[in-house]
Amino acid sequence: MKHLNAKQVQDALTFPSLIGALKDAFCSDITVPLRHHHDMDNPNASRETTLLLMPAWQAGDKAGVKMVTVAPDNAQIDLPSIQGIYLLMDLHTGTPEIMMDAPTLTTNRTAAASALAASFLARKNANHLFVVGTGALSPQLIRAHHAVSPITHVTVWGRSKGKAQAVLEQVSDLSLIVDITDSIEQGVKNADIISVATLSQTPLIKGEWLSNGQHVDLVGAYRPDMREADDNVVKRCDIFVDSRPGATKETGDIKIPLDNGVITLDDLNADLFELSQGQHPGRTNNDQITLFKSVGHALEDLAAAKLVANFYDQ
Repeated sequence: MKHLNAKQVQDALTFPSLIGALKDAFCSDITVPLRHHHDMDNPNASRETTLLLMPAWQAGDKAGVKMVTVAPDNAQIDLPSIQGIYLLMDLHTGTPEIMMDAPTLTTNRTAAASALAASFLARKNANHLFVVGTGALSPQLIRAHHAVSPITHVTVWGRSKGKAQAVLEQVSDLSLIVDITDSIEQGVKNADIISVATLSQTPLIKGEWLSNGQHVDLVGAYRPDMREADDNVVKRCDIFVDSRPGATKETGDIKIPLDNGVITLDDLNADLFELSQGQHPGRTNNDQITLFKSVGHALEDLAAAKLVANFYDQ
């Protein structure tokens, strides 16, 4: 069995190919049970450590499972918040074939899913991206959105200016106008695409700041008690999700407004399955404000892992 580290996984993935692979996967017959989500008591931290188990398989091909932990306090001790492994197996024999670094796989496929959604939901001339958050996902979001939209200007907000600068340095090979802002409000007002990837438990984005034609990409808030956008955001936006079962159960950005009657299930216009399969057109005019909420889907992990496997089989 091969063992691939973070660099080897990263070397195998490019966003044009990964975004295309995800679109194909959302049109395929991959089987994905609802992921296991377990909050484990952690008395030495400010909150629980979360264990996620995400299996997926395709008949006659491959099976895979991702096991990751999410420990929000890890940044305080210079460790990544998300750690774990992905195991790719031959479905016919059940033989484990490759074990690979899960955080690298996750950041790439998550960013690619956001870019895939943006290809349906952002205006075709969207060129200013505002990224809220400075974690490992942020530079990947910039690269992924740059792969599908004509991004020329990127603004980053973070609690640490040093970390915001580090994000921009990681994408210095792209031809971009870049800056850092102290104000989330101003960042939102100036952007065409707002991409938020944080572990915030309280809303960072307010609906009153939004204007016609914008696209909001919410990537964090992986728990039902976390949220990155307030009620006014979801009320003003046309809402899209990666998968309906996950979005309505696992993220506070959707679950809290649903539970409080702010929105209903009918307000979820489509998911990535329906968008990728052409069952919904996505954005239909330049005045719409669209919102995509990502919670993560094991189908995306399997598609990305198969790309990695194919790269090293060449």
